[in-house]
Amino acid sequence: MKVLHIYRTYFPDPPGGLQEAIRQICLATQARGVESRVFTLSPTPEPRDVAFPEARVTRSRSWAAPASCDLGGLDALLQFRALARWADVLHFHFPWPFADVLQLLGMTGKPAVMTYHSDIVRQQALGAVYAPLMRFMLRSMTAVVATSPAYAQTSPQLTRIVDPARLKTIPLGILDYRDEATAARSSTSIVERLGLSGEPYFLALGVLRYYKGLHTLIEAASLTGAKIVIAGSGPERDALQAQAKRLGASNVVFAGQVSHDEKVALLDGCRAMVLASHLRSEAFGMVLVEASMFSKPMICCEVGSGTSYVNEDGVTGYVVPPEDPPRFAAAIDALLDDAALAARMGDEARRRYERLFSADALGTAYDGLYREVTGRR
Repeated sequence: MKVLHIYRTYFPDPPGGLQEAIRQICLATQARGVESRVFTLSPTPEPRDVAFPEARVTRSRSWAAPASCDLGGLDALLQFRALARWADVLHFHFPWPFADVLQLLGMTGKPAVMTYHSDIVRQQALGAVYAPLMRFMLRSMTAVVATSPAYAQTSPQLTRIVDPARLKTIPLGILDYRDEATAARSSTSIVERLGLSGEPYFLALGVLRYYKGLHTLIEAASLTGAKIVIAGSGPERDALQAQAKRLGASNVVFAGQVSHDEKVALLDGCRAMVLASHLRSEAFGMVLVEASMFSKPMICCEVGSGTSYVNEDGVTGYVVPPEDPPRFAAAIDALLDDAALAARMGDEARRRYERLFSADALGTAYDGLYREVTGRR
């Protein structure tokens, strides 16, 4: 089985959650005999082809990226057509409007599936212009995958445009790397550098973007004595640091961008993962899956997306209303004050990870989908 993944950006360009989701699908299906390739754009596509363990990546030039929508030229269409001839299945990742143009002009005739990662939330005006092309794209798919039951049931686009018979639900997943924590414990420089040794702390991890709700987290931090570590970089950092200073939230620690090994050490040592995202742009929350892998409880907000599917309220952690600092602080205090409760919820999170979000679960689901759309059993 040969599968071509199509998305606007991929490694080695700056990473993000969606690129990592694609990588995990490639790795998980590889064990079942699926050969994956990735077609993407890059502002510096030299070399054109890059080999990674999970897939060979082919890059065309990104000539512009208005509203984070990378646009290619004729070369991109020609490369896409050549790769489509190689593939048994085309696997698109939404949203990327230029991919819709490739599908429209490519005329490949190949079975096509789409993983629908997120509604278009912020660019409402552009979304109205894009709507006809989006409807064509969704209707042209052999199958469309929502990453959680909540998104399948609440996304206006999925409920109004996609035939229910073609709509599937497959959660995102990630290969288990919890064993790397053993090596991380012997290299605790980041834990020591941040002054976290021997003290429970709560971890927020990821790019500091507008929809992450970190303003709520910092306000909640000012209402609790718990130490909050924010690991990552992004466009909101300066504003968040200014807010923490204004509120006197000296218990908030900005760790900056961390390496993989440092991330493992922070995950291994934290009391719980906190994700305060308040918009549906946070469609799944892969950091919650990583926390579950490490047997850590979680606190997130109910935004009608996959976050409250990964984190089962009252079982693997707490789900609170968005932009409600007192409720978020109360959830932090509950896990801070009761280490046994945090451990029980963490054990439940690990069991849920193994059942729903492991590499085995991910690979089995997508391999089955590819076989279904190609008629192979």
